[in-house]
Amino acid sequence: MEDRPPLDGLEHSDTHASVTRKRSELTTTNGHHRSESEPIDPAALTQALNHVEHEVRNRERTPVGSPSRKRQRIYGDRFIPQREGRDLHAAFNLLPDLNPPTTPSRSKKRVSHTELHHQKHEEATRTFANVMRSELFGNTVPQPTPPDLSPDTAFPSSTHSTTVNDPSRSRTPPNISSVLAPASLTPSTPHKNILTYKSPQHHRNGSAHLTPSRTPQSRHGPNMNPQSDLYSQSPVSFQSQQHLLNHNPPPRAIAKVPFKVLDAPELADDFYLNLVDWGSSNILGVGLGSCVFMWNSASGRVNKLCDLEDDTVTSVSWIQRGSHIAIGTNKGLVQIWDAERCRRLRTMTGHSARVGALAWNDHILTSGSRDRLIYHRDVRQPDPWLRKLTGHRQEVCGLRWNGEATQLASGGNDNKLMIWDRLEGQPRFKFTEHTAAVKAIAWSPHQTNVLASGGGTADRRIRFWDTKEGKCTMEYDTGSQVCNLVWSQNSNELVSTHGFSQNQVVVWKVPSMTQVASLTGHTYRVLYLAMSPDGQTIVTGAGDETLRFWKAFNKPPRNGIGGEGGESRMERMSIIR
Repeated sequence: MEDRPPLDGLEHSDTHASVTRKRSELTTTNGHHRSESEPIDPAALTQALNHVEHEVRNRERTPVGSPSRKRQRIYGDRFIPQREGRDLHAAFNLLPDLNPPTTPSRSKKRVSHTELHHQKHEEATRTFANVMRSELFGNTVPQPTPPDLSPDTAFPSSTHSTTVNDPSRSRTPPNISSVLAPASLTPSTPHKNILTYKSPQHHRNGSAHLTPSRTPQSRHGPNMNPQSDLYSQSPVSFQSQQHLLNHNPPPRAIAKVPFKVLDAPELADDFYLNLVDWGSSNILGVGLGSCVFMWNSASGRVNKLCDLEDDTVTSVSWIQRGSHIAIGTNKGLVQIWDAERCRRLRTMTGHSARVGALAWNDHILTSGSRDRLIYHRDVRQPDPWLRKLTGHRQEVCGLRWNGEATQLASGGNDNKLMIWDRLEGQPRFKFTEHTAAVKAIAWSPHQTNVLASGGGTADRRIRFWDTKEGKCTMEYDTGSQVCNLVWSQNSNELVSTHGFSQNQVVVWKVPSMTQVASLTGHTYRVLYLAMSPDGQTIVTGAGDETLRFWKAFNKPPRNGIGGEGGESRMERMSIIR
């Protein structure tokens, strides 16, 4: 027999050793070498070939050849996976974020004017829809009934009189084509008195007259409900009026960061002092140590008014109209200065301890001291004081005259708030509800006889008083020490500054006492607060020796004292001499 040619179909370069080994196996049986002339068993050959192909495939899966034949992978320093079309919650078993982290995130983008206009338009549309729904349908909105489910009362009584009270047939729709004309397939008008009046009594009797023969009367006499439409002067119903009155505009946006911060070295961290006041001439007066400085908000210049060599400043207060400023000292003196000429006009005595509170009432200057006394002083007279008030048992730290100049409110470290009628010697009311020192006092410019007061650390409450009836109308727990209060001149809102333990400035909506904004930034108690003459800006001072200016309120509808158009001589001066 002729020699067989070698087998084709195998790559000699990769499987030379394997083929040689297999060939030796094919030519060996039970350890004996076969002669080349012996025939090969086809089954053994097929099994051997299958075994060889199996090993070749395994070698291709795990190659061991030279790396030069392979395409090397390039690994970079960034790997951006393709997440498009993948469900991350299912792939990574993510849970919904029920408790977001407390770390503050980036502030959201400011809403554009176009988006604000769109929000206002949507709110107006929603309100209009509510009013129209209330006017047309009242509390219920009728829905069109499909023809095959219309109630039995819509059919003639002669045809369906036997099926009205039959519960077994009430769910089976009648044969409409045999009863109604094709025009009646449209939904019927709901049985409501819409745009027409139908007497309920006549409707029950089956009368077809839409106009009653006489005006219906109540079985219980005349209608005494004051909310009835019979007595309303409004073109809409009472419920629609409630929709209009309950319309809540979007909250006003207030910047959470002060637009200006001034250093105030030696600004005392003392709860009982009043060292910051903003005058009608748009000049800010600040007591720092033994000096009083003035900051002109128009020019930004700072000038020193005075320097008390052997004394310290404990309170400052501008007169309502003019350039005179009163200064209380630690030795119990009260000085009157002309801020335009930087000249002291007079010094008044009377107190035996520091003067921590001052309040002007035209030409009457009222001072309160640690000696527990209150003095009324007429700056036009040479006498040091006009009237002495005794009522507090500890230091007087808060004094405010109301807008009508008819009542004086005084607060003290004895936790008492007293109301005095003009120059009377005895208080009209004594309020003892506060459980801590009462320094924060503010009269409402929008309502007469309405006073707001705040208590110290142990009290933490803002209380509202009716000084005509002598009672507390409302109280609210702020959660921290109340240091100062001031009312907005342009809206019914209240600003409060706080100490322990949050050191924040809060704008409240009165009387709901909802927070319009909470401003933070001071690291010490916010002990001092004043408002600009135009009512838009507030300035706060704290023991961290900084003065921060906040844009808290919008522009008033008309020019106020010291606002735009109220430029005075001091504002026109470049330098105060």
